[in-house]
Amino acid sequence: MTTRAVLGSACALLVTAACTTAPEVEPADTLLTNGRVYTFTWADPAADGTPAANAPHSNEGWRPDAEAIAVRAGRIVFTGSAQQAEGYRGAATRVVDLKGATALPGLVDAHVHVRELGQAETQLDLTGVATEEEAVARTVAYAAKVPKGEWVVGRGWDEGAWAGRYPTMQLLSMQVPDHPVVLDSLHGFAVWGNKLAFEKAGITRATKPPVGGEILKDAVGEPTGTLLNRAVTLLEGAVPPPTPAQARAWVLAGLKRMARDGYTGVHEAGADAELMTAFEALDASGELPVRVYAMLSARDAALSRAWLAQGPRLDPAGMLSVRSVKAYYDGSLGSRGARLIDDYADQKGHRGVSGGNYGFDQALVAEMMAAGFQVGIHAIGDAGNRETLDFIKSVQDGNPAVRNNRNRIEHAQVVHPDDFARYAALGVIASVEPPHAVEDKPWAETRLGPERVKGAYAWRTFRQNGVRLAFGSDLTGSDHSIFYGLHAAVTRRDKTLQPAGGWYPAQRMTPEEAVRGYSTWAAYAGFAEADRGTLAVGRAADITVMDIDPLVVGTQNPEALLKGAIRLTLVAGRIVYEAP
Repeated sequence: MTTRAVLGSACALLVTAACTTAPEVEPADTLLTNGRVYTFTWADPAADGTPAANAPHSNEGWRPDAEAIAVRAGRIVFTGSAQQAEGYRGAATRVVDLKGATALPGLVDAHVHVRELGQAETQLDLTGVATEEEAVARTVAYAAKVPKGEWVVGRGWDEGAWAGRYPTMQLLSMQVPDHPVVLDSLHGFAVWGNKLAFEKAGITRATKPPVGGEILKDAVGEPTGTLLNRAVTLLEGAVPPPTPAQARAWVLAGLKRMARDGYTGVHEAGADAELMTAFEALDASGELPVRVYAMLSARDAALSRAWLAQGPRLDPAGMLSVRSVKAYYDGSLGSRGARLIDDYADQKGHRGVSGGNYGFDQALVAEMMAAGFQVGIHAIGDAGNRETLDFIKSVQDGNPAVRNNRNRIEHAQVVHPDDFARYAALGVIASVEPPHAVEDKPWAETRLGPERVKGAYAWRTFRQNGVRLAFGSDLTGSDHSIFYGLHAAVTRRDKTLQPAGGWYPAQRMTPEEAVRGYSTWAAYAGFAEADRGTLAVGRAADITVMDIDPLVVGTQNPEALLKGAIRLTLVAGRIVYEAP
């Protein structure tokens, strides 16, 4: 080769290198730099939680696979080193120095009741009350600020923990006589009211509960003040409905709270006509701060049939998708409404309620599934789960395309050992809530006994059977903090770090699995995995930034997960929350 040729080749190499390190690109709208970025573009971990071969993980632990993200027009246009990212800086670029904070694919809560979250900001909060007396005292203080005669509505007493000592209307009526009072339980499967509320609702000793519900009565047949399972509608239905403006304000407040808490999307588990009206109005006005994947309430038959006529609305790039319908198969384990194969360990002769007895409209749900709607069916007990799988199989047998709907069982709390593999065989997603395990542990084994409880909250068993998972909170029934959720999934311990070794620790998730449950796996459950769930070039810029590295902290010092804080939330490239 001549000297001129060598020099020419060297110059060509120099030009190529220059173009590689300093590309001529259109500036980004937003540049996140100097962070610990996990793109989650590598493969899923093995069933035992072992990271994939291409994961940024070694014997030394986890390491970020990028330092910076560039965003333009709502899309990710670059991930990589902070030095390379400087090529995307322009005069109008908003540059955010993450200062070592961790960026993850946008977090999604896969099971929420967001209207109730907004309501909680304005209503009586009974979360954490330990006794009836404490709850009444809190109600008295709240009622003192409410004009006489107006309804007092609250929520949060734990129907599971109180199952052996349900409250009565006696003390509540004596202390708060001039307001009708309705106090919903933590998970919504029990409601407690005072005498005036029962009178306005027309509930007397002659009132018959709906099928699947129970009106608790005293020795002479008078209502005591507490209604269980489907009977809650008798009292709740007497509360004056909110105006459209109030409902919209509650929904917006709830969604803004989710943005502040690091979530870029939610799966609303049971939207009735009132809630859908609010979602659609907020979407039309461009006010939705986070993405909403709405699961229509099958209990609102008119709404479901209206959507049946028009078909699903799936818009991964948009802010509102309607592709799913939510149904209830059984009740809750705490109130002994969950349907069990054998008797409750603490109530012989009782196995809960389910199916048509719990308002499950099999024909309507099957129609929705055939029309392309995903179904998410609330099933808690082992019989509830088994019979729900039977139902899904029966629909799929008649129409194999229904399998493509990515049907879900919501909660999937207690599963018989023979039925885990059926989830995978039917392509059913287990949509679970890590906080439920650590909140229910004080009484779950009492309900189930030492053998049956081994199939409860069994996330690792699901994974070993090839079942897809998605994680949520079931807010407002549980604290929706992502740090609490990650901690519960990784440790199986509550906020007081009990029990020391974790509750049935063999079912724990790894930190990677826990994050995926709220990101990549939740995206799949909402048909959004092609657009969201990873921080890849071309994907929507839905990004959550927190002040701890959950993969490292979750491995080395998992109790410190509870001390995390959200720094930044971006949805479609728009900053919807930034910590002060």
